[in-house]
Amino acid sequence: MASLFANLGAIGLIGPDEPRYAWIARAMAETGDWVTPRLWAVPWFEKPILYYWAAALGFWMHLPAEWAARLPSAIAALAAAKGIAWFARRYYGADEDSLASPTLLAPVIFATSVAAIGFARAATPDMLFSAAITLAMLCAASVLRRAGALRTPHDAEAEIQEHDLLALALWGALLGAGVLAKGPAAVILAGGAIGIWALVTSNWRATFRLAHPVAIAAFCAVALPWYALCARRNPDFLRVFIFQHNFERYWTPLFRHQQPFWFFGPITILALLPWSAFLIGAAQEAMRLWREKTWTNSPGFFVACWAVFPVVFFSFSQSKLPSYILPAVPALALVAAIGASRSFQRSHTSAIILSAGIGVVWIVLAAIFLHATYHFPFTQTGTTVRAFAAAALAIAIAVAAGILHAGIRRNFRAAVILCSISAVAALQIANIVVLPALDPYLSARSHAAFFRNDLHPDRIFTYQLGRSWNYGLAYYFHREIPEWSPQDPDAALVLTSDEGFEKIVRAGRFRNAEEPPQQGIIYVPIQPAPR
Repeated sequence: MASLFANLGAIGLIGPDEPRYAWIARAMAETGDWVTPRLWAVPWFEKPILYYWAAALGFWMHLPAEWAARLPSAIAALAAAKGIAWFARRYYGADEDSLASPTLLAPVIFATSVAAIGFARAATPDMLFSAAITLAMLCAASVLRRAGALRTPHDAEAEIQEHDLLALALWGALLGAGVLAKGPAAVILAGGAIGIWALVTSNWRATFRLAHPVAIAAFCAVALPWYALCARRNPDFLRVFIFQHNFERYWTPLFRHQQPFWFFGPITILALLPWSAFLIGAAQEAMRLWREKTWTNSPGFFVACWAVFPVVFFSFSQSKLPSYILPAVPALALVAAIGASRSFQRSHTSAIILSAGIGVVWIVLAAIFLHATYHFPFTQTGTTVRAFAAAALAIAIAVAAGILHAGIRRNFRAAVILCSISAVAALQIANIVVLPALDPYLSARSHAAFFRNDLHPDRIFTYQLGRSWNYGLAYYFHREIPEWSPQDPDAALVLTSDEGFEKIVRAGRFRNAEEPPQQGIIYVPIQPAPR
């Protein structure tokens, strides 16, 4: 809970996406139009409706802007963590009081991973999409288990039922929710993962049960009404959303997010930090199952297909962003938890390797943090942030030593507790010290607050700012800020970048002896042009 919900407003809305999606959700709550997403009063069909509905409820309840915009993602991350805990308990058993059990370890790994913490605090549809797929895959696993395709030792004498109507209905409804969150990719990712599993294990007959009429009806009931209504009100919706923002985004570099084919390899490792070394344990467990030829009906192999397919699928895409593989992270947390716990139990050498890997990660992260503080243009709080970074490096070395010691003693519980506490503590330091210091450099929140009571709001402009600043300023000013023109003869206040400031100076419209202060953007008082 602390890693997912603590201080969601530590930094204002950042990047081009957060203020844009928050604007649409706020406008939905203000106008009462719950069908057509609108950005600056113009229909905007980049994403479906689920995130906007969820965030709009927060705005309707008058929550602070950052909380209203980010709370849906935090709740979705919690649902995903609870889901994988349920899966681990059902398939692997659990000692509820032991962090060495996958039942507790899997949600801890997920909730304290870089990917979960980052996207649980993001005002975007990504975590809602990932949580919907996660819960849908868990329902699919339940159906397959009842069909006898997924087995554990506890199922040896279990009665196999023909159908589980509740699980089938939830499978269809949650898949429909995924389609409402980000579109048809939900069907592709879930269907592709299950299809690969069925192809390798030859469990086609059990897999076809997922196409039960109850599941199809539930999917249609959840996913189709909004699509039909939005298409009826907006004739260009299906063309823009389905073809441009889905097919063209995947098959062409239209949106300029090109990356090499191997891009998602390192992103997958980074997403699971600080627990990435536990994937070594997952690989060891996979090799053991392969040698023993017990993997075909293994729940772990089902989860592995779920973890691998999004990474492979999006590796072929012409447009790549780190968020694309977020649906794989809950599954990665599961396989990491299962593999690491068993590796610690089976091998002293593996325990040392895994614990050393986790310890090295903490030292490297702390060193990067300290290095970054000396290369970022902090103004008033730079000394405080650097002091915290130096202390963090010393603490990280001590934590690494403690984790390694736990590994040598094969004390898995102690290693997990140390890593978990370190992750939560690092997040709290970020919330209290680092993010507020970064706020004026990354978010428009403080800048908009500074000019909220300006006597001439109509004479505030932007000039050659990036998309992030333009969207952020528009959101916090509650209106689109016009672009300043050098041909404008009157006095004005212009918010600009380094390049824009140089052009203003060359045009002779800024005559002060000193450059104005800069915190992310530069405030430039424009002199009236000579008459």
